[in-house]
Parts: sequence; C-alpha cells; structure tokens
Amino acid sequence: MAVKTVQYKQHTFSISYEILNPSAHYDIIFLHGWGSHKNLMKHAFGQHLHQFRHIYIDMPGFGNSTCNMTLTTEDYANILESFISQIDASKAIILGHSFGGKVATLLNPELLVLVGSAGILVPKPFKIRAKIFLFKILKFTGLTSLRRFFIAPDAQGLSEPMYETFKQVVNEDFTEKFRGFKGKALLCFGAQDTATPLWTAHTIAELIRDSRVVEFDGDHYFFLEQGGSVAKEIENTVLKNLEH
Repeated sequence: MAVKTVQYKQHTFSISYEILNPSAHYDIIFLHGWGSHKNLMKHAFGQHLHQFRHIYIDMPGFGNSTCNMTLTTEDYANILESFISQIDASKAIILGHSFGGKVATLLNPELLVLVGSAGILVPKPFKIRAKIFLFKILKFTGLTSLRRFFIAPDAQGLSEPMYETFKQVVNEDFTEKFRGFKGKALLCFGAQDTATPLWTAHTIAELIRDSRVVEFDGDHYFFLEQGGSVAKEIENTVLKNLEH
C-alpha cells in the first residue's frame, strides 16, 4: 500500500492506493463503490488481467484515504484526475462499481467498464418512501433525536462531511453524463441486482452509443464471485480495439 497527497480546494487529501503487475504495459484503474474500499476490488480482480498494471484506489473518505470536506461526484473525479496524473498512470481503461461507475464516467476513459453502476434513478420501494415521509414529519415537529432510526444503511457511521457528501450523491441522475460520454463502454450487471437493476444497464446502453451489456448471474456484488468472467469480457473488448 502507498499514499499520495492531493491538494484540492485548499484541502489536503491522502489517497491510499496499491499497484499490481507494475511492469505491465497497459493500465487499468479500479474504483470501488460507496462504503467500500480498494481491497474489495483487488479481491475480485487481483488474480486476473495479468497483462495489465492494476491500480487500486481508496477514494476520499473510504478505506485508508482521508476526506474532511463535503464532496460532489465531480469533486471526486477532479481529485482522482490529479492523483492519476501524479502517479503517471493512463486513464485508458477505468472500471467502476456502483458509485465508482459515476466517477469513472466523469474521468472519460477510452474504455469505461461499468460494473453495477449507479447513475440511473431507481424508484424507491414503498417502505423507504414511507420512512422518508415519517422522518420529515418528525423533523417538522422537532423530534430529530430519532434521526438515527431513519438513516440509510449506506449513511450510518459516516463523519459529518461524508454524510453531507452521501446526501449530495445518492440520488443523482447521471442520464446526461452518460449521454455525453463518447468512448466505448462495457456494462456488466447482475441479473438479480436490486440496487442497480439490470434494466438500468440497458438504459445506460441506450445513452452511450458504443456500448454493450453483459448479464451475469448474481446481485450487486456478483463480480466478487465472477471476477474472472468480467476480466475475460474486458480482455475481449480490448483485443477488438487493438484489431481496429
């Protein structure tokens, strides 16, 4: 594990990262999802894609990377842009899971690998909508001490800056960001995923002209069991690019 310091908007971020296959010719950058860390991505893909130099990054506020300010998704992309430049890495191929998929999209790689990517708004179940409505009533009546019972699992235990960040990024509609992406995209989604359902992959594919969807058996974390299969799809896509 190594650490680089990034200065951004008068704040200092310590970015933790790890590189595998350091002498490989091609770079591939891995971005984890919300509440996760680089080791999860390394667990899934570290034994595959041997022809690539793997760059695993803890995004600000996760794993061993620091964050002491509220960030937007664009801020995450800007910070990582600076970090990637510091380590002299290529942005040609970036894989992003869930929230990491939105950040990867903004980094504008040649090949965007979206693994269960967030960005298409999914209607909330009635139970969640009811909890939000009830909390708003309690907030209006001043009973905010009960707030902890209404916080989403992804927001529990967060520092104040990260909780404010979560509120900013959780319900973003990335439709226009996907539509504006001009590179090639490989969309790998789980058939039983309820966080980013398979239909959202096809919606993204309609927005990104040069894209294809690959369906896998499994939920939002299907890639932990099928990292090798995802890796083969990446290799096949890269080989086709090289042929052209």
